[in-house]
Amino acid sequence: MTMLDRRLHAYRPDLAEAGLEGKVEATRFVNGTPARVCVPVVALRPQPDFARGIDTELLYGEDVTIFDRANGWCWVKAASDGYVGYLPEDAIAEAATAPTHIVVPQRTFLYPEPELRKPYKSVLSMGSRVHIAGEAEARGNRYLVLDDGTAIFAKHLLPLGALDGQDYVDIAARFLETPYLWGGRSGLGIDCSGLVQLALLMTGRSAPRDTDMQAADLGEPIERPDVRRGDLVFWKGHVAVFEDPETIIHANGHTMTVARENFEAAVERIGWLYEQPTGYRRPF
Repeated sequence: MTMLDRRLHAYRPDLAEAGLEGKVEATRFVNGTPARVCVPVVALRPQPDFARGIDTELLYGEDVTIFDRANGWCWVKAASDGYVGYLPEDAIAEAATAPTHIVVPQRTFLYPEPELRKPYKSVLSMGSRVHIAGEAEARGNRYLVLDDGTAIFAKHLLPLGALDGQDYVDIAARFLETPYLWGGRSGLGIDCSGLVQLALLMTGRSAPRDTDMQAADLGEPIERPDVRRGDLVFWKGHVAVFEDPETIIHANGHTMTVARENFEAAVERIGWLYEQPTGYRRPF
């Protein structure tokens, strides 16, 4: 049987997703059941253990397929990028009404009602998805109202179909000074490949989650002399976005933030740890 990437294929000796029947060995094969993330941000882990490091994060309103539930954990596959891992069971709920809107600033507040003076209930990251049931106005401010009566400032949401055509580099730049977080994929903390993926998602385009996946499959390869705004540069285990041919934006462990940096200076600085860039790609 073929050895498949465990990040993208749900299989264990006792259980596997139905699409892998005949490709892997498992006692049972299942189609899984749909669910949706119901907390602002949740870590996806390679094992059902809070002590394990995280692989990635899922955001409020994102869909998953559940293959197994045990001991307070769910083994799932994310709909957005196919990533497989374990989530706490209380972080997901049955998928009801489909999301209609997406959060567009880096972060926004979810209020208990349409009133900004009320104590907020939670903070939602860019990329979070909500179902809007209505709208309201209070003190001259317009709000969009969710099914449960909670509300978000209307200018902080866009319909899901209105993302195309935006400049993903501008979106990446909104994250400047955001703390670096290994496995992070939200406006609260983000890593290098998470920044690329989330910025592209906000323009209606999909991207693989991890750096090696992006270096192999995202867009098309190019050469350094051809680099322009929006292209990507890869090192072993790292990726950055070109803001222009001489400037990059990247979440990095040097500043522990999303930072803007001169490309040649970054090559010299990074070289002692990651050697020279391994390639360049144009994601669209």
